[in-house]
Amino acid sequence: MARCAATPTNGSAHKAAASPASRAKMTVPDVVRTKAAGRRISMLTAYDASFARILDECGIDILLVGDSLGMVIQGLDSTLPVTLDEMVYHTRMVTRGSHYALVVGDMPFLSYQVSVSEAVANAGRLVKEGGAEAVKLEGGLTMARTVEAITTIDIPVMGHIGLTPQSVHRMGGFRVQGRRHGKGPGNRERLLDDARAIEAAGAFAVVLEGIPLDLAEEITAAVAIPTIGIGAGPGCNGQVLVMHDLLGFSERTPKFARRFADLRAEISRAVRTYIEEVGAGTFPSDAESYHSIEPVSRSAKKEQRGHNGVQPSRARA
Repeated sequence: MARCAATPTNGSAHKAAASPASRAKMTVPDVVRTKAAGRRISMLTAYDASFARILDECGIDILLVGDSLGMVIQGLDSTLPVTLDEMVYHTRMVTRGSHYALVVGDMPFLSYQVSVSEAVANAGRLVKEGGAEAVKLEGGLTMARTVEAITTIDIPVMGHIGLTPQSVHRMGGFRVQGRRHGKGPGNRERLLDDARAIEAAGAFAVVLEGIPLDLAEEITAAVAIPTIGIGAGPGCNGQVLVMHDLLGFSERTPKFARRFADLRAEISRAVRTYIEEVGAGTFPSDAESYHSIEPVSRSAKKEQRGHNGVQPSRARA
């Protein structure tokens, strides 16, 4: 498999992705140190070994096995139906394909909200059975005790506040959060409190999703842990995208995402060409076919057909 060339990023504080041969394994302490070092974090979702290997060889810092798989892999309208067993399964595949990136497994809906003890056990499953090196869960103040309990047993936790997809019904859809002032869920001052609470509980980083860029900058300045934005502007310490949006697989690209490729169109072109060539008999070609070690002559082939009980057709009298 071709390896990605290292491409410098803009800004002197950004480092080019190291080549796989020289790259060191990314760890949780490494992620924490990026903020003080002024290096931005790159994170993408991955759901299987094949894509994980490609992204890993390109130099991605973090691979997130997101419960977004419910929408981009399973064709669901939300992430809510995704199960813990499914997350363990996909996390296991991603860890098989990754050698350098930090692998973070998403905790799906109701795997951590019911009780602290269940949350700890289920986080353990993602690590023990899935091979995750950290887990991610949604929520701020209300989840601080859960984050603390998980980190107490040395399972690293990445927080997630702002537009939290598992709260889709409370928000009335996938809506930008933090535009209004107040201490209520999803309001500006509440999100600042959420970030501080997650940090105090022991999270090593926090995802900021779907919030105004000025609020993201304020949160980033208010906490010592790295912030990773998605729809939160450029002022975060890193960025994350759903792989399908980045590669152009999605039918609709969200406002905050950028298509760095249009693989949907390229795949469609390839499949249509394949259908045409199969129909025309031009695929497979002779070069794409296997041959006998000792070529069989046409007369021998006819004789062989005769021995197999297949007689040449005769003209009618």
